[in-house]
Amino acid sequence: MAARGGVATGVTSMRDGDALLVIDVQNDFCKGGTLAIEEGERVVPILNRWLRAARDRGIPVYASRDWHPRGHLSFVEAGGQWPAHCIQDTEGAAFHPDLELPDDVVLVAKGVRFDLDPYSAFGETGLDQRLRRDGVRRLWVGGLALDVCVHATVLDALRVGLEVRVIVDATRPVSVENGRRARDEMESAGAILEVEG
Repeated sequence: MAARGGVATGVTSMRDGDALLVIDVQNDFCKGGTLAIEEGERVVPILNRWLRAARDRGIPVYASRDWHPRGHLSFVEAGGQWPAHCIQDTEGAAFHPDLELPDDVVLVAKGVRFDLDPYSAFGETGLDQRLRRDGVRRLWVGGLALDVCVHATVLDALRVGLEVRVIVDATRPVSVENGRRARDEMESAGAILEVEG
């Protein structure tokens, strides 16, 4: 891994004060899901490498998930823009079966309110307070989708004063164009984009 500009980084750069945040790697966003992102499942082996490194270094792991009630306002049936997805306690809402989340992962449920559709893992979850309590200063982020929930989460993490590194190869966008725009916006806001190289 290397950050833009050629600075060597990656899994070996994780240190005390860091955390790994895995965003919405759920069945409905992967192949065969109701809101499948192209190649969404391909983030799993990359994230697993980071998860193993985090475990070996004692770095805490957080994992967000869409956890929608039936009839959520984001669904087309309720006037929203997305097909019904990640409905609470369904197989579609489960994490991808190959994702190696540790037993002590901190789960972050979002989109649980009937009247709000936050894309960010910080939206109405209290995640910022939990990260502060846990002494987290730098956040490594990967997951789905780059141009929706990853994008919103990264911008919110920067707003609350965290240093943020986006594991670009461990993300996939809904659309290539929007993914490119999201990367530019995250970098302009101060995130470091980690890419293979």
